[in-house]
Amino acid sequence: MSRILGVGAASLTTILRVERIPATPTKVLAKDCIVLGDGMSASAVCAAARLGAKAAWLGRLGQDATGDRILADLTLAGVDVGQVRRAPEGRSSVSSVIVDAKGERLVVPFHDPALDPDPAWLPEAAIAGADAVLVDVRWVEGAARALEIARATGRIAMLDGELTAPGILERLMPLATHVVFSEAGLGLAYGGDLVAAARALQGFVGVTRGPRGFAWIENGRARESPGFAVEAVDTLGAGDVFHGAFALGLVEGMDIARAARFANAAAAIKCSRFGGRLGAPDRAQVEALLQIRPDS
Repeated sequence: MSRILGVGAASLTTILRVERIPATPTKVLAKDCIVLGDGMSASAVCAAARLGAKAAWLGRLGQDATGDRILADLTLAGVDVGQVRRAPEGRSSVSSVIVDAKGERLVVPFHDPALDPDPAWLPEAAIAGADAVLVDVRWVEGAARALEIARATGRIAMLDGELTAPGILERLMPLATHVVFSEAGLGLAYGGDLVAAARALQGFVGVTRGPRGFAWIENGRARESPGFAVEAVDTLGAGDVFHGAFALGLVEGMDIARAARFANAAAAIKCSRFGGRLGAPDRAQVEALLQIRPDS
């Protein structure tokens, strides 16, 4: 069984569904509400587990009820959390998300800076024992350490190149074997120029483009895998689902094009469902979509 490890952020998120996201201060009544575990690397490994991987997550949580719920949700998703650090200082991360009728969202996260950033406790054996390690940008010190260990031991060391504070991507990108940008992250790091990113970095580079699918550079040439057209209900977590599915595909021996198509299908199904990562599909659902739309 393929082993996928996430290192980084996990939070407890409240998702509120509204008709439209207000442009000015006002009061809006929600049509639906759900509270669930979230976080980029955490949601990515949840998606991988749903698709059949042996998944685990490493990160820092406070010793609070919020952290208890985050761990419970990860465990329910089939993710091993046996080596997560519960810090006596700091609070577990929380987030509020407003999702509109088109599936677009406004995200307001809180990550407590009081949580100890020291990554010395990270278990090297767990990182070296994974087939692929996925990190996000929310815990920079932990991400750097995990990428270093994964790369040194010949594993896939994948960075979620998301929008973040200046300097963070510059620190982490050279450590990764694979950098999968969001469009906003690519814009921050290289002005949206994927070719420039490929020239600057020694590993694989690609970018998720929402409904337009995925683009990457292969042997110096720009390649793309178009997205699957769906009616978007909730796009929260779509990128995370893509990352988890893409990493799993690579570990299973798929080439880039096939892994991208597999991940595009998983992300599209997620977008058709409300509830963040709870909308992540299982393997049979992804394979069914790939059969129905063989040319996408």
